[in-house]
Amino acid sequence: MSKEHQPEPLDFFIWTVEDVGLWLEEINLGSYRQIFKENGVNGEYLEGMSMFTTEQILRFIRRCHMKWGDFITLCKELRRIKVACLKGEQKVRRPWWAPSCLSVLFVKVAKRNRQSRVVSLKLEP
Repeated sequence: MSKEHQPEPLDFFIWTVEDVGLWLEEINLGSYRQIFKENGVNGEYLEGMSMFTTEQILRFIRRCHMKWGDFITLCKELRRIKVACLKGEQKVRRPWWAPSCLSVLFVKVAKRNRQSRVVSLKLEP
């Protein structure tokens, strides 16, 4: 992903460590960019955070030297992205690793699979 472009929210589960860093800048948590990079926090890791136990959350906060308020902001922004994905408000793009000849197929599968990628989210009315 190019450093000039912000990562696309629907693709948060395939974000690289660099994409996560760009997103942190966008949500005003850029001060954590380096420590997230050092800890290898990518999109797949962010997606899995919703299934963390309390102990795992506390370990993550300590390892990244996060303030509680910043962790809450991180969770709120992550939830915002998941809600947008669930509602289908984000565009689907082919990930960098998929061959261009599979673009149409990937987009169709991603759209069908959208809800299963955010199963940990309970959408509230």
